[in-house]
Amino acid sequence: MTQQKLLEIVQKYYSAENIAAVKVLPQRVVIEIKNQPEDVNKKNEICRELTVMFPDKKISVIHTQEQNVNLAVQEIEKWPLPHVKKIIGIASGKGGVGKSTTAVNLALSLAKQNKKVALVDADVYGPSIPTMLGYEGLPITSSDGEHFDPFWEYSIASVSVGSLIDRNTPLIWRGPKACGLIEQLLCQTDWGEIDVMVIDMPPGTGDILITLSQRVEFSGIVIVSTPQDIALIDAIKGVNMFKKTGVPILGIVENMSYYICPHCGERADIFGHEGAQTTARHLGVPFLGEIPLLPAIRRGADMGAPIVVSRPQDACSLAYDEIAQKIIAQLF
Repeated sequence: MTQQKLLEIVQKYYSAENIAAVKVLPQRVVIEIKNQPEDVNKKNEICRELTVMFPDKKISVIHTQEQNVNLAVQEIEKWPLPHVKKIIGIASGKGGVGKSTTAVNLALSLAKQNKKVALVDADVYGPSIPTMLGYEGLPITSSDGEHFDPFWEYSIASVSVGSLIDRNTPLIWRGPKACGLIEQLLCQTDWGEIDVMVIDMPPGTGDILITLSQRVEFSGIVIVSTPQDIALIDAIKGVNMFKKTGVPILGIVENMSYYICPHCGERADIFGHEGAQTTARHLGVPFLGEIPLLPAIRRGADMGAPIVVSRPQDACSLAYDEIAQKIIAQLF
């Protein structure tokens, strides 16, 4: 009833074909309007009406513009990865939500499911996988002079742009050049036979992400978000972008979901509660699970000893394992 009343209010100002989404989140109401110029007066009127209806929530009216190009149907040649059975991307609508840490630990959990796993650090402007897997500062090698040798740490193969540049050197490249580097790492590495390749994607919905979506034969995408509304708004954009490119969404992971005090054992929902789960339900995509905010996860990543392998029986490690099992069930 509330959803219907909400839609009726929005339709007073915009026609149905221009209303892309109407979502009630734990702390925010999000109205997405497509293909319409922003009208400050309309926006203020909607916000005024909805504030009466939802006095405890922030009202957000977002305007988007659909491009005429249908990214999903374009005939674009895929990058060849003939010995890789399944490819999944780990993505987020924004930075700072723990996407790369999630990618590393999920890759290790997938390997525990008796799968041969490869991990590609495609986050070209912020590569962190060499640090997390313990080979930071080591140069990338080539045994045959034609292909890169992947690093093998904790039973998974991986490569990263971080092995090609100094840690303190910013990569000031435009999209096409950065995409060319990613293509090299993907297609010119001697992977051998791989069951699941995990690609740590750049945050956001920019040029590199679009190119990857079109050029890589993804089996699916995992979206990482924290529970707070500002992260979820960007996660929604990420889900919708991948839908436009025809890439399946495997589900949403809520990272930094809650904090357990080590002294009293009390749980604190620092960034909100079940925001990603609610968003997944509204978007019609699977909710894969919660990962807590835990200092041990951060320490393991900083020390090159991810928690899934350094403390495999911890509750958070088991949470990664459970998410990996859900992913495997969808892929195979």
